[in-house]
Amino acid sequence: MTEKQKRRKSWAEPYKIKMVELLKMTSREDRLSAIGQAGYNTFLLRSEDVYIDLLTDSGTSAMSDRQWSGLMMGDEAYAGSRNFYHLIETVEKYYSYKYTVPTHQGRGAEHILSQIMINRGDYIPGNMYFTTTRLHQELAGGTFVDVIIDQAHDPADTHPFKGNVDFAKLDALVEKVGAKKIPYVCIATCVNMAGGQPISMANLRQLRRWCDEHKIPIVHDMTRLAENAFFIQQREDGWSEKSVAEIAFEICSLTDIATMSAKKDPMVNIGGFLAMNDRNLYERACNMVVVYEGLHTYGGMAGRDMEALAIGITESVHDDHIRARVGQVEYLGRKIAEAGVPIVKPVGGHAVFLNARSFLPHIPQEQFPAQALSAAIYVQSGVRSMERGAVSAGRNKDTGENYMPKLELVRLTLPRRVYTQAHMDVTAEGVIEVFENAGEVRGLRFTYEPEVLRFFQARFEPV
Repeated sequence: MTEKQKRRKSWAEPYKIKMVELLKMTSREDRLSAIGQAGYNTFLLRSEDVYIDLLTDSGTSAMSDRQWSGLMMGDEAYAGSRNFYHLIETVEKYYSYKYTVPTHQGRGAEHILSQIMINRGDYIPGNMYFTTTRLHQELAGGTFVDVIIDQAHDPADTHPFKGNVDFAKLDALVEKVGAKKIPYVCIATCVNMAGGQPISMANLRQLRRWCDEHKIPIVHDMTRLAENAFFIQQREDGWSEKSVAEIAFEICSLTDIATMSAKKDPMVNIGGFLAMNDRNLYERACNMVVVYEGLHTYGGMAGRDMEALAIGITESVHDDHIRARVGQVEYLGRKIAEAGVPIVKPVGGHAVFLNARSFLPHIPQEQFPAQALSAAIYVQSGVRSMERGAVSAGRNKDTGENYMPKLELVRLTLPRRVYTQAHMDVTAEGVIEVFENAGEVRGLRFTYEPEVLRFFQARFEPV
């Protein structure tokens, strides 16, 4: 980074708008009706009833003109598409991994990985769970073990790298079950459930040494790699002169295997991959992908989507792009926090996370305050957000009891290159208005609860 770049305070978007999508404006009465019909679950709202959609950054970003032109270059051959070869070359160039298996999205990669690496009775440590990742581990017979540092579970703690691994927790797990019962350590960059919090390069290097000592591979959930690389550049000593692309490559080179939901960092609407450096593991993954996804040279993706993905990977690690992307998130977080609204600190890379337990102290966690808060924000402002608390955590598969995580959060997730600063102002105003009248928000109870990943389809009613 140059001295001029370091002095720059603004995060003005490094692009201009050439097409817009018109939105429907709704009344409070419209939104009250819509949320009731959706069972107080924002996932079940119709998108046409949403004004500002901050449900997720997964597949909702705006592709560039280069990506759109790439769609016209799709080679839709069933086998050996030239877009596949462009994709694997791009993955190796920017991410270091030698072998790439395309999948329809990230959870396709998680499924294949879990099936080929986990045996019943195994334990999989990770820097905080993610919903689909943990489910695939459990379906394969494994048990997730949280080894993230304790600061990650405290929304008010300002540790700059709350995604770091606690090695005392790793050592305790090895002492309890033995290294042979640990098929891999799963590390997410910019940990989603912790509030989009990064892992430091120093911590990752220490993990590399620990895993080499115990002969355990590292699996990298690289969904938000570019954001993590940016935080290392900005916060960690010794990296300020390196580009985001260089840091991202270094992160990947310290790991053995990666799962990627390409719907985030690379800004495509669908797609993902499983990448690795081990040839034998690659062949096993190819055998699995033809059963569950598609041939190993397309894996559930069209040729045009692989082309857009390859271009998106290149764009995702541009310094100007990621500075504006994270800058917009920080702008929203700062505006909300300045009004006294409790949020997860520091502000993460892809979203602002509201601390629902502090926001709604009168609602016990058994009545799902984050779910209630997400519904209330929609009714107030037309902004759609997502619950990330007890509903997302699910139930213990053995006891059937609800998990009650320390983090009971609402996620305001910003799609890349989609909304303007004015949209962030409207979002902040809506959240602040709910906060000023927080006592009016009521808790919720289930009226329908799916067996797995219940947050997607569950329905509720006010208590």
